[in-house]
Formats: sequence, structure tokens, C-alpha cells
Amino acid sequence: MNKIALITGATSGIGKATAFKLAEIGYSVIITGRRTERLMELEHKIKTEYKVMALSLNFDISKRIEVEKAFEKLPNEWKNIDVLVNNAGLAAGLGPLQTGSIDDWERMIDTNLKGLLYITRKVSPIMVSRKSGHIINIGSIAGKEVYANGNVYCGTKHAVDALSKAMRIDMLQYGVKVTAIHPGMVETEFSIVRFAGDKSAADKVYEGLTPLYANDIADAVVFSVTRPPHVNINDMIITPTIQANTVHTIRK
Repeated sequence: MNKIALITGATSGIGKATAFKLAEIGYSVIITGRRTERLMELEHKIKTEYKVMALSLNFDISKRIEVEKAFEKLPNEWKNIDVLVNNAGLAAGLGPLQTGSIDDWERMIDTNLKGLLYITRKVSPIMVSRKSGHIINIGSIAGKEVYANGNVYCGTKHAVDALSKAMRIDMLQYGVKVTAIHPGMVETEFSIVRFAGDKSAADKVYEGLTPLYANDIADAVVFSVTRPPHVNINDMIITPTIQANTVHTIRK
């Protein structure tokens, strides 16, 4: 089998684009997500269009038991994972801390932090024992700066940044690469999820500007995993040209 990449949150956006891009350069891919129908469609497309192996794992990454059960069922030939792309994540709600929804907070913490840890805890020992591998954590510019009403989301992404640095130290002696990619504004389902399905509110986020697209971040993943063995991309912040930071953008 070719090299194997596992991509979480692969049913849409950056995860889906990354699955296609890695398949295009010859990786066999394990795609994970909660939406079974989308996973099946993606698996079929990868197999037929890119002529590589693909395997779907349907589970909720925020639930530890589901993650563990999914790995128990993983066929032996798929366990030697070379690349883990920790992409699954979300923002829920947008408002000041003092009126924030605790349910939204827990959802973000469970997905963005616990989910990343659950899956990494299953995959990283494989890489450590083999003394090779690459973990790519998809963070956010919100993990480098904060913005009004972003509080808990920013907190989770700051934690992803910190965990990436810690992983790099922990796995240094084993030759496991760790890369953190921090996108700015990317037009995906991100804002639709944040605004609980309100598409008009989501559309306003990108109104009058040209944001990044999922393929732009997937290209960065491909660049990172195709560096020579002696090269690791530690940290990457990517914004659209019209965005300077979490606050300053130019709109038409």
C-alpha cells in the first residue's frame, strides 16, 4: 500500500480538499467524519478519480469511545499511518463571554481540543514506534491573536498552537514531524456552523472581499508533507491578501 494519510473532518471544506490533494499525489487516505453519506461519496470519488485506496471511518471525534471503537475496527493494513491531519474543528456562536452559551463552549472544547487529543493519542504511538511520521494540526489565526466575541473559540485555537509546540518537543527524538497551519478567513461551512445554519449571516462574513478557499490550505498541507526528511515546517500563518490580522480587513 502507498503511504497512508488520515484526515479528520473530511466531509467538507479544508478536510475534503486535503483528502483530494493527498490522494492526487498518491496517498491512500483514511477519511473521517460524522456524515455517512458524504463520507461514502468522498470515498467513491477518491477511488475512481485518483485510483488510490480510501477508507471511511464514521464517528464523532468529540466522543472518546467512538474514536477508540473506530480504531479497534481499523484493518491492520491501514494502521501504519504516515500523516495525520487534525482538521476537525468548529466555532459555535459569536458573543461576549458574559452572555456566552456554555453548550457552545463545550462543543468547541470537545471538538477542537479533546477530539484532536483523542485521535492523536491513537495515531502518535504508531509513528513513535516507527520513528517517522507527520502530524499536521489545522489551527487558526485566532490561535495567534484574539478578537471581540471570539473568546472561547480563540482559547481553543491558542491551545492547538500550544499543543503543536509541545508535540514537537515530545516527538523530536523519534523523528516525527509536527506542523501547525493557521488559516485566516477561509470560505467554507465554518461560518454557517458558527451562525447555526444562518446562511445570510455567514455570507456577510465574506461580503466585499476575496477570502481564502479550502484548496489554498490543502496546498499548504501538501507542501508540508512533501519536504525532504531533514525539513520540517513548524508553523504557517496564511491569510487572504485583504486580511492583515483578526481585525483588519479591506472590503470593497
